This record gives sequence, structure tokens and C-alpha cells, in this order.
Amino acid sequence: MLLTVDTLLTGRELLRPGWIEISQGSKGTVGAIGTGAPPRPADRDLGAVTVVPGFVDTHLHGGGGANFSTASAAETATAVALHREHGTTTLVASLVTASPAELLRQVRELADDVRAGMIDGIHLEGPWLSTTRCGAHQPSLMRDPDPSEIDRVLDAGAGAIRMITLAPERDGALAAIRQIVDAGVVAAVGHTEATYEQTRAAIEAGATVGTHLFNAMRPIDRREPGPIVALLEDDRITVELITDGVHVDPAIYRHVTRSAGPDRVSLITDAMAAAGMADGEYWLGQLEVTVADGVARVAGTQTVAGGTATMDRIFRFAVNHSGLPRDEALIAAVRQASINPGRALGLGSSGLAPGATADLVVLDSDLAVTGVLRQGSWVIEPGPGDD
Repeated sequence: MLLTVDTLLTGRELLRPGWIEISQGSKGTVGAIGTGAPPRPADRDLGAVTVVPGFVDTHLHGGGGANFSTASAAETATAVALHREHGTTTLVASLVTASPAELLRQVRELADDVRAGMIDGIHLEGPWLSTTRCGAHQPSLMRDPDPSEIDRVLDAGAGAIRMITLAPERDGALAAIRQIVDAGVVAAVGHTEATYEQTRAAIEAGATVGTHLFNAMRPIDRREPGPIVALLEDDRITVELITDGVHVDPAIYRHVTRSAGPDRVSLITDAMAAAGMADGEYWLGQLEVTVADGVARVAGTQTVAGGTATMDRIFRFAVNHSGLPRDEALIAAVRQASINPGRALGLGSSGLAPGATADLVVLDSDLAVTGVLRQGSWVIEPGPGDD
């Protein structure tokens, strides 16, 4: 299948006009890519749209009314379907703090979903977090990392766990980071009251990701820089940002991208069950969440409880608030929404290049999703109006 398009972003360059040839086997791959006239007549001209690599969301808890913490195949399928329709072709399911037994159950069930190809990995956001910065986690279930528990959880995941977030100030956290990294899993710093020095120690121990920077994290002080500065200034760290217009101000997004550079920012949704749904009452793990005007908060509090946005909205925010010229903003946002998160978690996302998996998103002039191709097959096929 050969597609021609007005604007094609590969993750490395912008081609205008562009063309892409896709093999449609059991797992479609990109055969060739180029600009100008294609090597043969196109099977389909998508017209005045923008095609970008499929979005990679490495931090989300659910969507479409479903919650990954339920750890049922039906709930997982519902959440995945919602996010696929909004351009997320690679997805890592996040779990919130739970009891030891419940955590093991959830990991085992989701590991089955990874093997079935429904999701691309598991992220443990807890239980080894700070009660001071608990956010939408149950403080009574938080605990210090224990080597034997970590071993049990990793064994239950059987290679499906991609990332574990923990607070480096907890007793045993540095040893836990080394244990996690030695097992081939990414260690992330988040939900933390750590000092600058404690965060630096976590980085030296092997942590390589900052979980939703600024959120559930000790703020910057003139005499105690804290984790934010430590994470931003180290080139080994990829920092997550929730660019949904709720979690961080546009100026914060611009500051972080200037400070960290083009290859160290990873856009995430942190989506919970309410993503794609109406305002109302939902659950995140064991906590009840109230969504009003699209903002999720722990019931009865002002604590923001995850996100309700999908990756297309996250992507649009980044483009529209970058302060860059349109084409430069698109190039940067593609790296942040597709390339960087895939690289940070070892998911092999190289964008659109010969030999890569054929995952792409078709966007209209307002950057709304009109088509989604995953592994060479249409999840949403562009309609006649897109040609």
C-alpha cells in the first residue's frame, strides 16, 4: 500500500509532500518513504492532511470508563480501544499503589494482556512512593521497597514490566533502583519529597525517567532545588510532562523543552477511566474520583487525580503552546509524543522509517485524528473527506 500525503513527519524530518509505502502482512512495516513524486501511482492520496508516527503513551491508567487496576481483559480492551482511536498505537498500562497481594494479581493479569498484544508493557506507579506527595494514591498502602517483594513482582510480570516509579528518599530506595535496573526495567523518580542530593543519588543508582515532572513532586526552592532541578539538569534523564492544560501551565512546557532539549521530554496522558467520558464519578485504584469540567480530582478534595485527555489532545497542546513556528512545533511534538517515550522505555519506536512497524496517525488541519494505522492495518480508516 502506497500512500501520498501533503505533510509527512517521520520523527527525524518533515516531508512536504511526502509518500510512504507499507507492507500489509501479519505485522505491517514501512517499506520505503520519500518526498516529491512517489515511485509508482499511489494506492491512496490522503490529500491535505498531516501524517505523524503513532503516539506512544508510557503512562496511563485507563480510559473509556475502564481502569487498568481492575486487571480484567475486558476492562483492558475497553481502555485500549479508546486510546487507539485517538492515535495511541503503543501503550504502557500504569498501576497505582495496591496491597502486596493485589499488586501481584494485577501484574499477573496485565502480563497476560502484554503477551496477547493488547498492551505493550506495565508501569508500576507505586507502592514505593512518598505519603507526603501521594497524589491520587492510597497513603496507607505505601511502603518502603523490599527486595523480596520487588523480586516477586518482577517474577509475576515475567518480562512485561517496563518501568517502576519510586521515591528515592524512602528507606532502601537506592538499592531498589539498582535491583530494578539490573532486572532490565526502567527506574523512574516520582511522587517524591526528595532533596536535590537524594535525587542525584537516585540518578547515579540508575534512574533514567522523571515521572510527570512538577506533579506530586517537591517544588523548586531557592535554597533546596529538589528533584525537579536534579532531573532537568542531567542529560541521562527523560522527563514526563502531562500537557493537557491542567497539570502544567504552557509556560512550564516551554521552559522544560528549552531546558531539557528536544530529545528528553516525553509527553504522557496519565489518563484514568474518565478519559473519553463525560463528567461524573469514577475510580482510580481504590480512590473515588470526581470529574467536573473535564478535570479529575480525588473525591472531596482539590487534588488532581490523573488526566482525562487522550494523546491527540496532548499533542495539540504541545504544538499550539510551544512558541515555535508551526513546522518546528510539529517536529518537536512528534519527538515528544512518539520517539522519546519509546526510546526511554526501550519500546523500539523509531518513528516512520524503512523496516519500522507501520504505526501512523492521520491529522486534519486542526490536528484532530481522522485515521489511525497500527501494524499496517487501519484502526480508523480515513473517510472520503480526507482524500
